[in-house]
Amino acid sequence: MKTIVITGASTGIGRAATDYLAAKGWHVFAGVRKQSDADILDQAHENITPLMLDVADPDQVREAVETVSAALDGSMLDGLVNNAGIANMGPLALQPLDEFKAHFDVNVFGLLETTQAFLPLLGMDSSRAGKPGRIINITSVGGRLASPFLGAYTATKHAVESVTDSLRRELVVYGIDAIAIGPGSVRTPIWDKAEDANKSTPYANTRWAKSIEAFSQVMLDGGRDGLDPEVIAKTIERALTTARPKARYAPVPNKLTNFTLPMLLPKRVVDRIFWKRFDLA
Repeated sequence: MKTIVITGASTGIGRAATDYLAAKGWHVFAGVRKQSDADILDQAHENITPLMLDVADPDQVREAVETVSAALDGSMLDGLVNNAGIANMGPLALQPLDEFKAHFDVNVFGLLETTQAFLPLLGMDSSRAGKPGRIINITSVGGRLASPFLGAYTATKHAVESVTDSLRRELVVYGIDAIAIGPGSVRTPIWDKAEDANKSTPYANTRWAKSIEAFSQVMLDGGRDGLDPEVIAKTIERALTTARPKARYAPVPNKLTNFTLPMLLPKRVVDRIFWKRFDLA
């Protein structure tokens, strides 16, 4: 049975990947931060083993590695999906620095610490039996295309894209691959929670208030009409199992207009598109 660790497995992409891969016969070690989520996953499928795993908590990371290592009993871990992350909206000119740093603590430093901790199980410990595993880092369209009001989030996703490339180019000596998956909008319950949070934005009396409101609505509409999270789960499986995986996958709805063209156009042109759409100039 193939084995995998997935962080941020309680909802959204992480939960979809957990359910999908477990149904496909993988033994999924599903990382969550709340005991109530662990209890739910414990009853979801016999192939799912919940882990209390806050990637920003070094003690929990270490304990999770010990748990998985014991379960593997000397075998290699086939995959690690770094999915856990946070995103808080705000203009960089006003967003509290502590909030900005928190994005890096989870989305970048937590991801890298988790990766380093699991690397011996993925293939750096040559005494383990089996083939080296693969690292799948969930980034975002925002990892290539920075938007207004999500500067903290997109900065971390740009960093994760770079980290993924560096890991892949370094870990080849151990046969460990590192792959980025950068989804566009994905349909998950998180959008309902985001709508409630946006009603109490601390930026309501700023020059950006109307622009943030318009941007928030676009994000909410895009999320509710976005890809089914199982599409991302299937992409994760493809990246884990295909003989010659891509270095990066981009499952994006309306990909031509939402990703391909903005990546080809000059940045000043993309600036003007953002400015016009969100009444910024």
